[in-house]
Amino acid sequence: MNTSRHLNDLTAFVAVADELSFRAAAARVGVTPSAISHTMRQLEERLGVRLLHRTTRGVALTDPGRRLLERLRPAIAQIIGALEELDQERHRPFGRLRVHASVMAAAAVIAPVWDRFLTTYPDVHLELEVDDAPVDIVAKGFDAAIGIRERAPADMIAVRVTGPMKVAVVGAPAYFARQSAPRTPDDLAVHSCVQYGWGGSMAAWVFQRNGKSRRISVQGPVTVNTAGLAVRAAVDGLGIAYATEAQAEPFIRSGDLIRVLEDWSPSYEGYFLYYTGHRQVPAALRALIDMIRPGRETGREPARPQKGDPESFRGSDQSRSMNGTQ
Repeated sequence: MNTSRHLNDLTAFVAVADELSFRAAAARVGVTPSAISHTMRQLEERLGVRLLHRTTRGVALTDPGRRLLERLRPAIAQIIGALEELDQERHRPFGRLRVHASVMAAAAVIAPVWDRFLTTYPDVHLELEVDDAPVDIVAKGFDAAIGIRERAPADMIAVRVTGPMKVAVVGAPAYFARQSAPRTPDDLAVHSCVQYGWGGSMAAWVFQRNGKSRRISVQGPVTVNTAGLAVRAAVDGLGIAYATEAQAEPFIRSGDLIRVLEDWSPSYEGYFLYYTGHRQVPAALRALIDMIRPGRETGREPARPQKGDPESFRGSDQSRSMNGTQ
């Protein structure tokens, strides 16, 4: 059954029933009088019921035509209302906005603005799912995701939502009381380090100095898969952790952590919001992007992985991102 054709024919029938004139109904739906008359004849033939009385003086509804009209009016009104609502949504933020974010990205990007965002756009319901695991945002029904740039598929739009972030290598005073602080990345070979892993792959720690980059595989008694746990493990004296300055700074300031290898610490690009398609971006998503984008710049950047980022490491068959700095 051609649903679109039936809907068009029934909409034309309602127009004829309202106007009781083929000419007026044709003008209303944007076709010729002969075309709408032909449509009505075809509709009656398919239904096997006469819906209209036609005379030289005009058009009138038959009894079956009146009964059909009574059933159609509320249905047509609902369809028109739904289409009008969609049209309004194109122009104002409205409805549910589903966003996936890594733990650190949610804290750094969404939490600082969500009160202002929801106050500014009260018709939006923000659904935020926080997880450091990679996600297929299309398959899972998300409007967008926020994380490091490498997470964004090459065919998606990626918008920078934070500035660059610097890595901090930290350990607890109690740990360094037992073990001398490392002076170079190679010294980590004799240290207990908090490993970060996902899906069987362990993240290498990347260091940079004097324009040169080093990748160090570390060992330790504990492996975690969230950035917050890596810092917590370091605070608890389980070993040295590789984190962002933003994550480590409160604990460094309080004396719970000591920073080491600072002159080797690299920076990475920070976080990007990524989503599908250039067109028909939901108004709620556009409003969120405008609110969280640094400097509210208008340019958008292509979502292409950057080689050599400090958060990257090799998985089984492809370069993956170091979730520990998310």
